[in-house]
Amino acid sequence: MNKYTNLLAITALFWATVSIAQKQKAAKPIEPATVFAVPVRLSQELMRLSDMSGGKVGICATHIETGKTIVQHGKEGFPMASSYKVAIATQLLTRVDSGSLTLAQLIPITKNDFHPGSGMLSDRFNWPNSPNSDLSLSVRSLLELMLLISDNSATDICLRLAGGPAAVNACMKRIGVEGLRVNRPTAWLIADCVGIPMAANQAWSPARYDSLAKFSTVSTREASYIAFENDPRDTSTPEAMTLLLTKLYTQPILKPASQALILDSMKRCETGLARLKGALPPDTEVLHKTGTIGLTASDVGIITLPGNAGHVAISVFVKSSHKDGPVRERTIAEVTRTIYDYFLFL
Repeated sequence: MNKYTNLLAITALFWATVSIAQKQKAAKPIEPATVFAVPVRLSQELMRLSDMSGGKVGICATHIETGKTIVQHGKEGFPMASSYKVAIATQLLTRVDSGSLTLAQLIPITKNDFHPGSGMLSDRFNWPNSPNSDLSLSVRSLLELMLLISDNSATDICLRLAGGPAAVNACMKRIGVEGLRVNRPTAWLIADCVGIPMAANQAWSPARYDSLAKFSTVSTREASYIAFENDPRDTSTPEAMTLLLTKLYTQPILKPASQALILDSMKRCETGLARLKGALPPDTEVLHKTGTIGLTASDVGIITLPGNAGHVAISVFVKSSHKDGPVRERTIAEVTRTIYDYFLFL
């Protein structure tokens, strides 16, 4: 091989290396750091759709492959309700990754583990006049009950196994998510919302909850709803939740098996089908988690756009709405479809 041929070969190798590096750099997802210039018409349409809810709507949607981000009230705190279960699951799986827990580990379920709200544990296993449930479930089963059907009893056990609210918040800080805070198990969160005086420093029991529930009237419940909306506990900014979703999808904050488990569980979520999914094409892949309580509704997740157009991490929160649940859900669906179409045809 002569010098000229050598030079050509070296030059070709150099440009091939540069090309590969550029492609890898281009494919690397960008965190939502700066907000690009959202078209005025898009902002106006999102505000028009938000008005349907009768409350305030917080939005943060990031096109993962480009980092382009759409926000509305993005730095304001919104009650997460059950969408905070994404953060709990993240910390729980962090403990699994560290070896502190195993997914196959069986956790005994006691009568005091049965909490009010959504799910199936309390309905199916809280047998009358039985002092014990004689029930044990694996960590994996509890995690999936929390994420798939939003079971509140499973959630509060998962929160305990995760190390409690302080451990979840420390996890969020460690991975660089600011503006999201978990403070209470669902049992106390629900009690506070509906005006049942369940002091958190006293032991939980279904009998105690039922005995205090009789003091919750329509007027006290309405006052509690409003107070709950202004409570900074268990809230997230739309930007913080979307950043958590983006990190879960693109970064090694969990080991591969744990990352796959949480994302697959969110893909199989059975609640809130009229929210993020509500106005999208039927075959659209959506990994998500919903939240509903009081005057609040939310859905947060990751949408796969068709035709290799990328992915959108999105959080839509509605608060302070006195309109019926289906109206709030329709608002979330219409906002989501508008953002879906924008990024699809961008």
